[in-house]
Amino acid sequence: MHRVTRRAILAGLPASLFAASSSVKKTKPLPHVGEFVRFLDPVTETPVVRLTSLKSNSFLPAPSHRFVSVKDRFLVFSSDRAGALAPFQLDLRTGALTQLARPRRLAPQSLCLNQKRTALYFLDGDSLQEVTLANRKSRTIAEGVSGFSELAESSPDGPNFLVVREQRLETLLNASEPLAEGVENFCLARPGGKGCLFLRAAPAGEQEFWYAPFPATPGAAPALLAKGKVTNPVWMPSGEALLFLREVQRPNGVLTTEIHSASPELRREQRVATTTQFAAFSPNADASVFVGASRSKAQPTVLLLLPEVQREMTLCEHRASHPAAVSPVFSPDSKRVYFQTDREGKSALYSVNVEALVESTPA
Repeated sequence: MHRVTRRAILAGLPASLFAASSSVKKTKPLPHVGEFVRFLDPVTETPVVRLTSLKSNSFLPAPSHRFVSVKDRFLVFSSDRAGALAPFQLDLRTGALTQLARPRRLAPQSLCLNQKRTALYFLDGDSLQEVTLANRKSRTIAEGVSGFSELAESSPDGPNFLVVREQRLETLLNASEPLAEGVENFCLARPGGKGCLFLRAAPAGEQEFWYAPFPATPGAAPALLAKGKVTNPVWMPSGEALLFLREVQRPNGVLTTEIHSASPELRREQRVATTTQFAAFSPNADASVFVGASRSKAQPTVLLLLPEVQREMTLCEHRASHPAAVSPVFSPDSKRVYFQTDREGKSALYSVNVEALVESTPA
């Protein structure tokens, strides 16, 4: 007999049963821990957990950054609960909160755990900082930085980074030979360290996604991967291609959003899936399922999308004032979805268990 996966079962369900499928698995009552509050989503009756208090604002890092540890059950986020924005560590078992540093001008989306989940990197103004989680000791890695991404390789002196400084894309270990010029304040290393995505200026409402090979080779100039009304760039976990959202206008004048991919080697853009007006999205660890936030005013929801069968299912409402800021993302093992919304006044963090809906992946 062939093994039937949860994904295959969901693909065969009619759309009217999608919401009901999320409540098939019985859930245990949530003990009172930390600031956690559990409730049933009014649209799907899916159990949702609010992880942070409504007395302050809390923000997730960029979806392309590492901020969850499955092994040690914690996530990192930013909050203004101490007066100014600062990085915090949230224990997902006990709800305990630990402030990790006291930056002066924290860029909340810049938070990113190192590959071993033992240290946190972030931008304090234009200063790239590192904080060791075990003892909360901090150090300055570099100054004049407006964007960064950790490389897989390291040096005897510590981790190596791709950074944007004065509109130049360069590595900290070899700043004398920039990989690209005219770079906006963003870069994202390709998994496997083969190269780097960066942005260049474009007309208002548009963006340009560029790719720089790494290590740099003679004659290998940066290549344009996509331009126009494109947003939300994120690498496939395998590094095979870049995924992003493209706004497309249909012949009838209706605007829709599609997930596209672009391979640096093939230099060809192709459609992966059409979405229900996604304003933000991210893939799970094997890119077999996407989670997205709809910008629809009539149905402001968080959805799962199965690209193989072009089917969506609603997880819960987000009702955020800015849908693109919902930033939904899977945990590394694909068992949970985390997102943020100001649906209750303050921006807070939320979690939904999708273990009954999505095949788990190695963390």
